Amino acid sequence: MHQTFQPEIYDINQIRALYGDRLSFWGGICTQRLLPFETPENLVESDPVMVVGVESVSYAKLHSHIKDIRVLKDFNHPGYDYLYDDMDSLANIIASVVDPASCKKMGIAGSTLISYNLFDSFKKALPGEWVIMGEEMGMLRAVKTQEELEVIRYAYKIAEAGLNAAVAAIQPGVTERQVVAEAEYVMRKMGAECYGIDPMLASGSKNTSPIMSRTTFREIQKDDLVTLTFAPRYEGYHSAVAIPVLVGNPSDEVKRAVEAAVRAQKACAALFHEGQGEAAEAKARNIMGEAGFGHNFMCSGVHSIGVIEFETPIFGPGCKSTMKENMVLSIDVPVFDGEWGGMRIEDGYIIKKDCAERLTQFEYAVKK
Repeated sequence: MHQTFQPEIYDINQIRALYGDRLSFWGGICTQRLLPFETPENLVESDPVMVVGVESVSYAKLHSHIKDIRVLKDFNHPGYDYLYDDMDSLANIIASVVDPASCKKMGIAGSTLISYNLFDSFKKALPGEWVIMGEEMGMLRAVKTQEELEVIRYAYKIAEAGLNAAVAAIQPGVTERQVVAEAEYVMRKMGAECYGIDPMLASGSKNTSPIMSRTTFREIQKDDLVTLTFAPRYEGYHSAVAIPVLVGNPSDEVKRAVEAAVRAQKACAALFHEGQGEAAEAKARNIMGEAGFGHNFMCSGVHSIGVIEFETPIFGPGCKSTMKENMVLSIDVPVFDGEWGGMRIEDGYIIKKDCAERLTQFEYAVKK
């Protein structure tokens, strides 16, 4: 038995994973910042309450283990009437669970996903200190369980199948949307429930240049650069893949950019292992810079992936995080805003102690 086991000193989840089958730990509660400032009443465990919008309540009742489900009026559109549902304000819901005056500090995750008005209603209901916890929650989600890893592995199989279907459909005279339709059919048939970002196919220098492209009715031309980016979601977890496809004989500058990006992707992945920091992404960035495409490397090149397609930790310049075993990371080598166009090569990996497991087998650059 080990004493004292303080969360201020140890990563509790990591220690439990490493030694929980052999050692018992005494403690695990913050004695410096929690116990001195809380009352026994506030520390008593109680049943959770789920707060949902009116159109989600039936689904929540069918699928959630939480039994106490409340409908929040603030989630409803101001001009839309639901005549047969009991809705309540957040202030009333909170007051039925805990004394609002006892809530001095509140954490919120997903603040970038909610409206200002909704966040404002939260602050009015609980006027204490609000702390943005999105990054902290992302770090808690970053290390995946074996069950999560199996779901994510299949999500990448879906994405890879989408790439293969799209590549097979690409030819001069076919529109961008026709190609994406073929890819979406395959991904949906395999179980994709939706996408972290809309499936993107861009062709030609104008359409491929922006970092976020929009699939159009443009017909693919001979000697085009075509870019594919797919991020299907399966059972709540995402994958993300991207490749360039060279149709015919594109310009020499396109070929140079693609060759450098392939080298950058592989060199970055070779440095993946537990304990690695920003050096892997820096290697990819340096390769692109030496090839003359440093200014086209427009965003952080390594990020976590899971319930959100792009989430923390992000291993870009200035990163202070380190990679941990069973994190799932995406290497995204972005090369955009060129006069010749733009593209990215993106692939997913599971971090191991001394290396990384690649989640796909597709070619990083395809010639047609």
